[in-house]
Amino acid sequence: MAKALRTKDKIIVTAEMLFAEHGFEQTSLRQITSEANVNLASVNYHFGSKKALIQAVMARYQSVFMPALAAQLQELAQRSERAGVSYRTADVLACVNAPLFALKQVRVDGPVIYLRLLGYAYSEIQGHLRRFTMTHYGDVVHQFFAMIQTANPNLCANTLFWRLHFSLGAMLFAQVSGQALREIAASDFGEDTHAEETLAKLLPFVAAGIAASDPQP
Repeated sequence: MAKALRTKDKIIVTAEMLFAEHGFEQTSLRQITSEANVNLASVNYHFGSKKALIQAVMARYQSVFMPALAAQLQELAQRSERAGVSYRTADVLACVNAPLFALKQVRVDGPVIYLRLLGYAYSEIQGHLRRFTMTHYGDVVHQFFAMIQTANPNLCANTLFWRLHFSLGAMLFAQVSGQALREIAASDFGEDTHAEETLAKLLPFVAAGIAASDPQP
């Protein structure tokens, strides 16, 4: 049993690194089994298919991220209600910070790995991952969108849909290209920026973009 658990964990850890580096579509099961030094039968035994393996990799992160996000959103709503003031877009987005950095429980570079995986999930149109996420954490996703809508009552749901996904794209770019950006900042401005600070710099920009007035009539 212990050996079987080690084999399963080895497959997941190897798969997530290859997925984060090359994407889901460009990573084959043969690459994963070769890198993990296991046979294809092991992957089929533990996961059944490549899609199921992808979902298992994402589940490692979502099982930490989503409950933590739900708790942050609930705390914000309760805090705002007690104070009798409305929360802002930036307040809702700030709820992502702690859950994202909690992914270091999964692995030291967990926040960056998760965002890279999320980026590939969108860019490669992994529809099965959206279904998987909504099945298990749809209530958290709906809560997040609802609170963004509450913070922006002047914007329609369609406008917010586009802006949230544009914002997600900016977050993914900042994380995937974070090392290069930090090196440029260090070279041009003498700024020593850590990975965690990148998100803090990005959130005010993203919040302003989401909450901007709608140019459409």
